[in-house]
Amino acid sequence: GDIESWENRLVLDVAVHVGTLFSVLIYFRKDVIAMLCGLINTLRGNFTHRGARLNLHLIIASLPIIIAGLIVQILQPGWLLLLNVIALTTLIFGILLWIADRKPAEGKTLENLNFKDAFLIGCAQTLALIPGTSRSGITMTAARFLGYSRTESAHFSLLLAIIAITGAGTLASLELYQSGDITLGLDALLATILAFIAGWASIVLMMKWLERASFTIFAIYRIILGAVLLIILNTGIF
Repeated sequence: GDIESWENRLVLDVAVHVGTLFSVLIYFRKDVIAMLCGLINTLRGNFTHRGARLNLHLIIASLPIIIAGLIVQILQPGWLLLLNVIALTTLIFGILLWIADRKPAEGKTLENLNFKDAFLIGCAQTLALIPGTSRSGITMTAARFLGYSRTESAHFSLLLAIIAITGAGTLASLELYQSGDITLGLDALLATILAFIAGWASIVLMMKWLERASFTIFAIYRIILGAVLLIILNTGIF
């Protein structure tokens, strides 16, 4: 019945989050190992260790969306789900990505990322709570505006995804646990493997692309999609 299909969807949801998370963790394994090694230093407040600094920056960048997410959860504003809002954000953030990508990099890297930049990228990430806004897209746009190169912007955005995916996966897992049915069958295993392969391939292709090219193609795609959606929604063509 409906409950069973809802539980199946939750199982697959968790499986996809797990697969995607592993693809990011394995691709950025050097950073992840450094972050794990730096955990003790982070807790002690000693940020001379690279991993400890990365941990702190990811925590700072994640705080805004946690707070904003709780506010949205409590208020549940209806306008967030309006199709026109989704179309507009798709278009606007496509234009912003295009503008940000014209900006020359200032030689900023993850090594010299500061608290202010981490916080500003985190504030930009809160916009991902509006449907139609890509979490990775908006964080990379913010990093480009702040003077980070394309690859460095993607690098920090994907590391930030570790917390976002873990959070979303944990919420789905809790929902699943509360439903009382946590049997993970072959479908879930297959979904995890496919999500891992798709996630890994996407990261490899994007990082290779950004070493040689720009975000222009992604920006144009969003601008066209947003514009087409707005036309369809407001002219009654369909």
